[in-house]
Amino acid sequence: MKPRDIAAYLFLAVVWGLSFLVLLRVVQAFGWVGAVSLRSLVAGATLIIAARLMRRRLHFTSGWRPLAVVGATTVAAQLIGLSYATPRIGTAMAAIFVTAIPLFSMLIGQAWGIEKITTRGLIGLVLGTIGLLLLVGFPSVPVTGSFVLGCAASLFASFAAAFGSNYASRHLQHTGAFEVTAGSFLFGGLMTLPLLLAVPVPALPHLIDFGYLLVLSCIMSALNYVLYFRLVASIGPTRTISVEFVVTVVAVLVGALHLHEDLSVIQILGAAVIISGCMLVLGLVPEWRWVRWILRSETAG
Repeated sequence: MKPRDIAAYLFLAVVWGLSFLVLLRVVQAFGWVGAVSLRSLVAGATLIIAARLMRRRLHFTSGWRPLAVVGATTVAAQLIGLSYATPRIGTAMAAIFVTAIPLFSMLIGQAWGIEKITTRGLIGLVLGTIGLLLLVGFPSVPVTGSFVLGCAASLFASFAAAFGSNYASRHLQHTGAFEVTAGSFLFGGLMTLPLLLAVPVPALPHLIDFGYLLVLSCIMSALNYVLYFRLVASIGPTRTISVEFVVTVVAVLVGALHLHEDLSVIQILGAAVIISGCMLVLGLVPEWRWVRWILRSETAG
């Protein structure tokens, strides 16, 4: 990885890890629907304005339909799930659920014929499923209806993100990162805007709340997603998506140190199992033949 890629990778990990904390503030001020709709519209508008200032022409050659699908899944559905779940299950658990995205992505890729599940990938899926069961089944807090709904919303968000990523890779291969990010955020924001009639903004937000919204929209959404798609083009999707593991570590530390959130020992074990499974799915663990070769070399030495 080039120094520029390493810097972008670390920036994404830290900023997305901190985004769960900012998201809590925005949800408290604007409600969980407002946090999604306003965040998406501001993020999309930010990229349009940035492109104008940079005198960069945006080419939406793929048409509006693929962008609408990605906006409905990767943006609207994923952010609704996260915004609804985070205040109910905490930033730590919400971040851990995000690591399930590669598991769902592999299942969708298999169903669509994009990729085949290898033995290593199958083991990873089994480990990830076991980890999710440990995470949900042995919490450090009482299991209430709100907790269960929060977990379900997190799983829904992860599945939606995986679906949107596979759809984008299939139908938006020749569309630039700026166009995909701006278009999908604008569509996601417009789709969720009518929901404000059912879940309105709870009260008049303070000036600092609009500041949090701008940070969440302009930096943690617009800028980060452009960096993410550029990193995919530079180092590949597998290595790029591994940033979710570092995001989880940052978010868990933020939840434990700043918000005083607790995870049971079994939940921590479940998180480790999920991450291990995802590393197998993503191919970040060496092939078994190389492991055996290393062990033989050490024994011979």
